Amino acid sequence: MKYVLITGGTSGIGYALAEKFAKEGYNIVIAASNKERLKETKEKLQKKYAVSVYVYQQDLAKLGGAKELYHNIKRDNIEIDILVNNAGYGQIGATEEVDFQKDQGLMILNMISLTELCKLFLQDMYRRKRGKILNVASTGAFQPGPYTATYYASKSYVLSYSRAIRQEAKRKGVQVCTLCPGTTDTEFFHKTGRETPRGAMSPEKTAEYAYRKLMKNKEVAVPGILNQFFRIFPVKIKIFCVELIKKKK
Repeated sequence: MKYVLITGGTSGIGYALAEKFAKEGYNIVIAASNKERLKETKEKLQKKYAVSVYVYQQDLAKLGGAKELYHNIKRDNIEIDILVNNAGYGQIGATEEVDFQKDQGLMILNMISLTELCKLFLQDMYRRKRGKILNVASTGAFQPGPYTATYYASKSYVLSYSRAIRQEAKRKGVQVCTLCPGTTDTEFFHKTGRETPRGAMSPEKTAEYAYRKLMKNKEVAVPGILNQFFRIFPVKIKIFCVELIKKKK
C-alpha cells in the first residue's frame, strides 16, 4: 500500500484530505503540533477505514521541525509516496500591529518548513522516479493582501516555488500540484478572532476537488467557480476588494 504524509492533518482541509486518501486506500501519515488532536484523529480514521494511520507530533513553525519530522519518518521505515504540505496559519491586522514573533512563526511554517520538506522528500522520490506533492497555497497567492500582508505574501511564495519545482520534477517522474482554495469553512478565521464568511466552501468539497486535480497532474487547482473568476480580475481591483473586506471586519 502507498503512504501519504499530510501536515496539519487534524482539522479542516488537512483532515478532509486524510479522509479522502483513506477512502482511496492510502495509508495515512499525519504531522501536527497538538498531541491530543493527533490521537483523536488517528482513532477516527482507523474506525472508519481499513488503513494504517501513523501520527507524529511536530511543531513545524519552529526551525528544524521539518528535518526532524523527515528523519523520524525515515527511522520508522515509512516510504512517502505523496507529500501534502497543508499546515499553515494566518494573521489579520495592520502590519505594524501584528506581533513579529507570530509573523515569524507564520513564515517558518508556511514557507521554510514547506520548502525543506519538499527538498527532503523530492530526493527520495527522484531516486524512485515517482511521487506526488500537493502544496496548499490560497487564492491570496494571486495578489497582495492589505491587513493580511505576511500571509498573502507567504502563499504567493508557495505558488511560485511550487510551479518552479514542478518544471524540475516532471523530468524525473514526479508531479507537483498547487492547491489555491478560497474561503473555506475551517478553523482559520476562528483562530484570528473572526467569523467564517458566508458562502465558505466545505473542506470536504475542497479536498475532493484537490484530490481529483492532483491525480490528473494539474499544475494549479482553484476550487469554486467564483474563485476561478476572481483570479482573472486586475490585481489593483483585487487589492482594493481585499482591503475593503478586511477594514470592515
